[in-house]
Formats: sequence, C-alpha cells, structure tokens
Amino acid sequence: MSRVTEQEILSVLGTIIEPESKKDIVTLGMISGLVIKEGNVGFSIEIDPARAADMEILRKAAEKAVHALSGVLSVSAILTAHNQAAQNKPAEAPAKPKAAPGAKLQIDGIKHIIAIASGKGGVGKSTTAINLALSLAKKGLKIGLMDADIYGPSQPRMMGITGRPSSPDGKTLLPMERHGIKCMSVGFLVAEDTPMIWRGPMVQSALTQMLRDVVWGDLDLLVVDMPPGTGDAQLTMAQQVPLDGAVIVSTPQDIALLDARKGLNMFRKVDVPVLGIIENMSVYICPNCGHEAHIFGHQGARKEAEKLGCPFLGEMPLHLEIRTTSDEGEPVVVSAPESDHSKRYAAIADAVWQELKSAGRKSPSISME
Repeated sequence: MSRVTEQEILSVLGTIIEPESKKDIVTLGMISGLVIKEGNVGFSIEIDPARAADMEILRKAAEKAVHALSGVLSVSAILTAHNQAAQNKPAEAPAKPKAAPGAKLQIDGIKHIIAIASGKGGVGKSTTAINLALSLAKKGLKIGLMDADIYGPSQPRMMGITGRPSSPDGKTLLPMERHGIKCMSVGFLVAEDTPMIWRGPMVQSALTQMLRDVVWGDLDLLVVDMPPGTGDAQLTMAQQVPLDGAVIVSTPQDIALLDARKGLNMFRKVDVPVLGIIENMSVYICPNCGHEAHIFGHQGARKEAEKLGCPFLGEMPLHLEIRTTSDEGEPVVVSAPESDHSKRYAAIADAVWQELKSAGRKSPSISME
C-alpha cells in the first residue's frame, strides 16, 4: 500500500468549499493539527463555534475526501474553535489543534457520560472503572465502557475480550460486548504488546473517533476509563465531550492524594462536576489469615474529600482476589458476585449514581435495591 503524503491530503482538502466565503478550507487556513500515522489521518477544522451544527456537513465531506485517497486507512476530522489569526491566510505548517469551548461532540443515544480518573498511575483506576461499570449494569442500567487510555489500554485483558470490532459500513465500528456491557478500546485494534507512539493530536483524534464513530446505541451511562494525569487526553475529554461528572480514584498515601487533588482541580476548572473520590487499596487483607495492614496509610482520601468539599464515595481494599480476577478477564463483580468486594463495589456504584442524580440531571427510573 502506498503512503499518503501531507501534500496529497492538503490538495484534496483544497477541494472542500466553505459555503459562506465560497473559498476552500485550506486557503482559509482552517486546517490544523494534521497528523499521519501508518495510514491513519487526523486533523482539525477551525470554525466559529456558533456554526458548529452547520459545519458538520463540511467536516463529513472533508473526511470522505481524504478517506478516498490511496493509502488512507482511517480519517478523523474534528471541529475546533475559530482561529481569527488564520483567516484569509494560506495554510502553513500544521499547528496544535485548539480546544473548542461550547462546541462539544453530540453523541446520540447516550444519556450520561462520566469519567473515572486518577492523578497518577498505579492506583487501580481501571480495575475500579470496570467493576463499577459491571455493578451499574447489574442494577438494570444500559452501560457502555470506553477505554480512553490510548498508551496503556487495559480493557481487553480485564474484560476478557479478544478479537477486533466489526464495521457494518466501513466508517463506523460496532462495540465489543461482554457481561452485558458495550466496550471500546484502542487495545482491540492493535496487538497487546504494540506501543502507541502517538503525539497529542493523534490521541485527540482517536478519542473523538471512539466516541463519534462507534455505534454505541442507547445507553443510560457511558463510563470512560481515563488515562492517569492531566494531559492531552484529559483536556480533550473535558472540553470536547459532554461529561456529566468525574470520579477520582486514589490510594491513601500522600503522594497519590497530591496528584488526585490536581486531577480534581482540573475538572473543576473546566466546569466538570466532581462526583466524588474513591479510596482504593485502603487496607491490605491477607488472603490466608485475614490480617489487615494499612500499607499506604488509611482514610487519606476521605480526609482529602472533606478538605476539598466533595463526596467520599467509599473505599476498596488491596486484595489478591481483586487483582487475579481482573488479570484473568473475569472481574470480581461477575466472578464472585456475593463476595464482600462485590458488595463494596455495588455500594460505591450506588453512591456514584446517586451523586449523578443529585447533580440535577434527569436519570432513568430504576430500582437501586
């Protein structure tokens, strides 16, 4: 397969006409953040946010035109905020795409979206996200689970899903399904040991494509397992996705709480409600004798939640069963539904759902018993 070049892409984009000015989108300097990686193309189209709905037709036309080029496997074009300096100026070197305040993705059929986040890696965020999603599904909710950790996707292994998602039309993807949950992860598209060596714009394109181009269907809630930290992926999700709230996962130790505080403040700064904090690995329970030891401290997340004025959603122990069931693709909520761990996850899921409802959002009527 021949490799598509930047010039070929700009040339074909030069045939897309902006209806108001009657000029092409390249001449107008509307194209930015162009990235090409192994046949996968991503770019931004800078528009006036007030015209976002009208410009969706133009975005689709641009995607279609680029997709027709030889050597192109996939295309993801996103609409971003209007760049006044670029108007009436020929396109130059691709710039980093800008966030689009007020021009968020419209995802039909999904009633609510929440992010499960952490300030640092290694705190058990993905394990928490998956078991919470399964707990919510057991209550009768239609749940989707999206793995937004592009560099370290864990959903395929933890959910025990193999294979690749199918495409009914060559443009959209059908999510994978297991345990009654619809799932999507970049890990379904690449080998498990393949590193994702992508810069920020490509990550941004991949995230928006997993949301916009996946046939999620009707969902009560989409749970997004975020990557750790406060980088490009978090900013993309916070500014371009209509998040109904965020849940912060942390261990009790001071360094983890420091990073958790940064993550919480990031969501607050971009007006995403923080539904609460979960303390993971709060206590180590010996699987042989049941002895408890507070290896990372105790109740640090509870105290931090009180200090920051946000709900404390509950705590989970550090236990071998939780780890092994996740590694085997049979999370504890489904492999040991009557265990104390599953009951703890169920209680936290109840707390998350109640916080979502109490935030003033219209939720489906279900029994939480």
